[in-house]
Amino acid sequence: MTSVCVLGGGSWATALVKILSNHADHVYWWIRNEESVEFIRQYRHNPNYLSDVDIDLQKVTPSSDLKSVLSSAPVVVLAVLSAFLKTALNPLSSDDFTGKSVFSAIKGIVPEFNMIVGDYMHYEFKIPFNRIGVISGPCHAEEVAMEKLSYLTVACPDSSTAAHMAALLTCRYIRTVRSDDIFGTEYAAV
Repeated sequence: MTSVCVLGGGSWATALVKILSNHADHVYWWIRNEESVEFIRQYRHNPNYLSDVDIDLQKVTPSSDLKSVLSSAPVVVLAVLSAFLKTALNPLSSDDFTGKSVFSAIKGIVPEFNMIVGDYMHYEFKIPFNRIGVISGPCHAEEVAMEKLSYLTVACPDSSTAAHMAALLTCRYIRTVRSDDIFGTEYAAV
C-alpha cells in the first residue's frame, strides 16, 4: 500500500483514479481546471469525463496545485494527453521527480521532441529508466468505468516496482500482466 498521484483530468485519468483508490492508501489527483476540482469536491464526480464514476473523497484528494500533488506521493501516474504533456509539466524541474517512480499511462508521442513519454521523462527530468514504468492495455476508460473485465500491462525495468503497481491496479475487473520492456510496451501503445 502506498500513496499515488495521478496527473490528468480526462477519461483515462478518471478511470485510473477509480481503480487506484481500491488499493492505494491515498490518491492525489491533479486536474488543471480549478472549477472541475471544486465540482468533484462537491459532487464526487468528474463533470467532464466519465461523470457516472463515483469518486471516494476519503481516498482521493483532487487539486489544481501541481507541485503540491506531486510532492504528496512517491508514485506518479501520468495520464495527460501526449500533446499537452510538455505544457502540463512545464512548471516542474528534475528536483520535483527525485526519488519518485513515474508511470506513463499515455498513448502517444511527445510531439515537440518526437519521443515516447519514457524517453522524454528521462531526457527532460533526468529520471533513471529503472524508475520509469508504463501502464497500457487493450482497454478503454469507458469499459473500465463500467467495471468490465479489462487487461493492463504494467512494465518497468525494476520488477519489484512493476509488481507493486500491478498490485495497486489489480481488482475484480482489472487483470494485469507484468513486463520489464518499457520501450516495447510504450511503442505498442502508440
